[in-house]
Amino acid sequence: MELTHLTPPPAAPKGAGEDVQARPPLVPVGLSRVGVTGVEKVVRIGDELYFARLDCYVDLSHTQKGAHMSRFDEVVNEAIGEVVLGESPFRAETLAQHIAELVRSRQRAERAEVTIAARYPEHKPAPASGVQTQEIYTLYGRAVAFEHGTRRIVGVSATGITACPCAQELVAGRARERLSADGFSAEEIDRVLEHVPVATHNQRGLATLNIGCIEECVAEIDAATLLEIAESSMSSEIYELMKRSDEAEVVEKAHRHPRFVEDCVREMIAGVVRSFGELDGASFVSARQENLETIHQHNVVAERHGLLAELREEIESGVPSPRQTSLERWLAAGAPDGYR
Repeated sequence: MELTHLTPPPAAPKGAGEDVQARPPLVPVGLSRVGVTGVEKVVRIGDELYFARLDCYVDLSHTQKGAHMSRFDEVVNEAIGEVVLGESPFRAETLAQHIAELVRSRQRAERAEVTIAARYPEHKPAPASGVQTQEIYTLYGRAVAFEHGTRRIVGVSATGITACPCAQELVAGRARERLSADGFSAEEIDRVLEHVPVATHNQRGLATLNIGCIEECVAEIDAATLLEIAESSMSSEIYELMKRSDEAEVVEKAHRHPRFVEDCVREMIAGVVRSFGELDGASFVSARQENLETIHQHNVVAERHGLLAELREEIESGVPSPRQTSLERWLAAGAPDGYR
């Protein structure tokens, strides 16, 4: 198809104080997202520092040449001052919501979207020795603001270890054959395998869990609870600093709780349903597990997303949900008709 040059609408006279971004564009097409990415801020709350990375976008009208890029950083700084100072614990979704609403207002946009990923420390004892160790986690916040309201998402990422159930059964089968050939009875073999963890290959796993709240939702979703669900979904937690007794504890625990990548996602979904009984069924849930394989060149991934009501019904009834609401559909459900 041949493209013809479009003649722009008459431009306002150029002057010293002219707002160039407000001019009509040469091609009168609206843009889905315009903004800034990779905005980095260090936020102090109490004695802790949070390293935050932000992406901010607005939609852009077909009548406007450009967005005011400098206003994005101005709004971020203002929102940090209003929302974060004195706030404990840090809530990335609250900051994302405040920035999105301010950006939408300042840019005079129909829609604004903000995503925050914040790295932060947690102090916890090692499982056997009790030695204090500092672990670094990622906290996510996302908000999409319209004139009528804002939908927000809070999430966490945690690293753990998973042990493969399939390989463990293969190794256990060989162990049974060898023990039987050496004169052990079936009862004795069962006792041995009950007390001695069976070897298998394992992976370092990355669990990511998100919950989204609708406009009317007033519940505050505790990131620490999400983190506990994500970590416990894997075969075992891992620790940056460990004594020998801690290493033995982690390895034994992992091999006594072998899980596929799919098991981890199902455990996260079950944990959300169990822990957030008061949350509105229209809330959005997504769980993702990626395992870094050790005996293969590739990695493995599993995901599940949907409304909390869909997941509750599926777990309670055992019948697959007729639909699995995606994040895009959930966000669009809160948008004006023109955005659906």
